[in-house]
Amino acid sequence: MIEYIDIIRVILVAFITTLILGPIVIPMLKKLKVGQNVRDDGPETHLVKSGTPTMGGIIMLAALLITAMTSGQLNSDMYVLLMSTFGFGLIGFVDDYFKVVNRRSLGLRAYQKLIAQIVLAILLAMYQSNASVLGTNIIIPFLKNRYLDLGIMYVPFIAFVVVGTVNSVNLTDGLDGLAAGVTLIVMSFFGVVALNWGMGSISMFSVALTGACLGFLIYNAYPAKIFMGDTGSMALGGAVSAVAILLNLPLILPIVGGIYVIESLSVIIQVISYKLTGRRVFLMSPLHHHFEEKGWEETRVVIVFWSITVILSLIGVVSLN
Repeated sequence: MIEYIDIIRVILVAFITTLILGPIVIPMLKKLKVGQNVRDDGPETHLVKSGTPTMGGIIMLAALLITAMTSGQLNSDMYVLLMSTFGFGLIGFVDDYFKVVNRRSLGLRAYQKLIAQIVLAILLAMYQSNASVLGTNIIIPFLKNRYLDLGIMYVPFIAFVVVGTVNSVNLTDGLDGLAAGVTLIVMSFFGVVALNWGMGSISMFSVALTGACLGFLIYNAYPAKIFMGDTGSMALGGAVSAVAILLNLPLILPIVGGIYVIESLSVIIQVISYKLTGRRVFLMSPLHHHFEEKGWEETRVVIVFWSITVILSLIGVVSLN
């Protein structure tokens, strides 16, 4: 039986581990000249960020692994959550590696990342459809004790949700502390839900990542001393989607992960509009850059997006009661 003291302990272990690893890893990345290559078409204010160490996601991943393995909640669900997180993190790591080696803002080709993501997503969907007592049923928020049986559509639907979430989190990682802060709040929500539902390993995993994100913010909040890179953002996306899937709550993601969704939609809308009409809907996409172009300070955008995520998470709690 997990108690709140266990939750606090896990958060502290992940938080402190991240704090310890920061001063060790950041100088190493600087020495290896693993610096961020800023988008050529990004905001001019971001040019000063060029050269800031990236691939900092390895700090969170190391803290998460250490904390999870010492949580006392090791079972198949925990291993699947770790494999999803580290699997997507590996894709991001390879992407970051090519960016650093080639000294450009683009790494792996889109189709290469997509194929690897789909494979991992299908494996996650197949595991849950066989391991869950609900089978191919998923929970419908706001409708108490109501489920939707997806049947043969379960695997493709879950794969779509996972790949969409991973790339949406990746797009959200564009401002200092934005992705880490939003994910911290989202994982806190899942940690509470899992705890209330008696799903100890999922709860422990969620709060471990919460602690890791909190610790990472010490180094990643404005002005960032290190960026998480695709190593971190894709790993966070893999973690968020995997937890939602194992809780049978993929339909809750558009609610609590609303920021991820609007960031992704802003890019899709921008591309479609420009291709069809030659006009842009937003000053710049993803959405956080639009507000920067309108004159908002970076910290203001981040705090507003964090606040929205808190509200959405509270709505998520209500939707399950």
